Amino acid sequence: MAATSAPPSADLSIDVPRTLAEAPPPRLLTVWDQGALWGNLGISLLLLVSATFVLAPDPGLPPLSLLAAFVAIGVGSIIGNLLLGLSAVPGAETGAPAMVLLRGMLGWRGSWVPTALNILQNVGWATFEVIIIAESAAHLTRPGLRPFFIVAAGAIATLMAIRPLGVVRGVLKKVAVWAVLASTAYLFVRVLSQPLPSLTQGSWAGFWKGTDIVIALPASWIPLAADYSRHSRSNRAAFAGAFGGYGLAQLLFFSLGVLAYSAFALQAPPGGQVDVITSILAVPVGGLALMILVFDELDEVFANIYSTVVSTQNIEPRLDRRVLAVVVGVVATVLALVLDIRNYESFLLLLGSVFLPLFGAFAVDYFVLRRRHWDTSESARPRWEMLVPWLLGFVTYQLVNPGGVSWWARFWVARQHNLHLTVPTWASASILSVVVAAAAALAVGRLRKR
Repeated sequence: MAATSAPPSADLSIDVPRTLAEAPPPRLLTVWDQGALWGNLGISLLLLVSATFVLAPDPGLPPLSLLAAFVAIGVGSIIGNLLLGLSAVPGAETGAPAMVLLRGMLGWRGSWVPTALNILQNVGWATFEVIIIAESAAHLTRPGLRPFFIVAAGAIATLMAIRPLGVVRGVLKKVAVWAVLASTAYLFVRVLSQPLPSLTQGSWAGFWKGTDIVIALPASWIPLAADYSRHSRSNRAAFAGAFGGYGLAQLLFFSLGVLAYSAFALQAPPGGQVDVITSILAVPVGGLALMILVFDELDEVFANIYSTVVSTQNIEPRLDRRVLAVVVGVVATVLALVLDIRNYESFLLLLGSVFLPLFGAFAVDYFVLRRRHWDTSESARPRWEMLVPWLLGFVTYQLVNPGGVSWWARFWVARQHNLHLTVPTWASASILSVVVAAAAALAVGRLRKR
């Protein structure tokens, strides 16, 4: 009997080309591959902790009711993941990574500015995630093992970044997602067995601020989406995988965090602080379930390292991604050993706010003005007028939400006073910045044609 060869999509030895100069990228990822990738990225201890801010998004407002929090989670997940899914489509259509796509709007050298910011934020988030993994694992075992866990997490994530498609199609799809779903289901059962407050006990006053927090999580992955969707078999698979995978995981983990916080807040002494992670550790076998989630955080480190690599290749396309992955992985690991990167979390969130209005301008330019006719070559010409929508959207975001970096926030609060601007409680910095940037891009594009 003649032997039959496996289809290319089943061959896990096929992976990303070493350089951007090699073309075309392999189109291997199905909707299920991408759903597993984004589902794993959406399953994060960060979401469990962030859920407490959804319940109490503004210290000047009363906490949200459970009903208001769940509606905010639903609305924010739909909006945020629509943006994430939409950002994955151009990568699938052009085969270009996220920062390379910006050449079509800003030119090759013009795209280096957001590329540099993206490299900075990705290295920062990779370092942050390594620290979270190490501290959580040390908390579950022995505090003295923290340096070991830092080195181990950095090394494993670096190896994953060297074989990105193999990791997505093998480890994440076939192993990690099922282990995480099992541990998540168990934690839901344990948390729901606890007494909970009434669904309507609380306020709706901070609803849109809570929604903004939910939007921010999937939106933070927009500068990375095309790095993976360029390997998608179709643009529909890219959109559905990102929207459905991250959206479902986000719904589950924000809801779990809200329920856990609400349940254990009832058991806390008056005036006592509630730590969601510590509370979950108190349930039977909670430590094992959390350990699975801790190791699942490795995919966040992997994604940030790999996206740093392909972003760097936008500047120098002929660099070998494997060498770059090792360099970036070592840098993130060393930073995790010597720095407390948590002090820079607000700065990392500030960097992330740059990309929401940039995506608003890019989406209108790509889908509406240029109708998908897009130049990603090194000879792409900059259209400097498209900086105006990006800048207007960024200013809008900062005026609505100046963030947590003290000197930066003081500057924008002063601008609010100068403009006699009182930001209403319903205002969402994410939504408004995207809408302003998109509308301005449309106006600039129409004026340029005339």
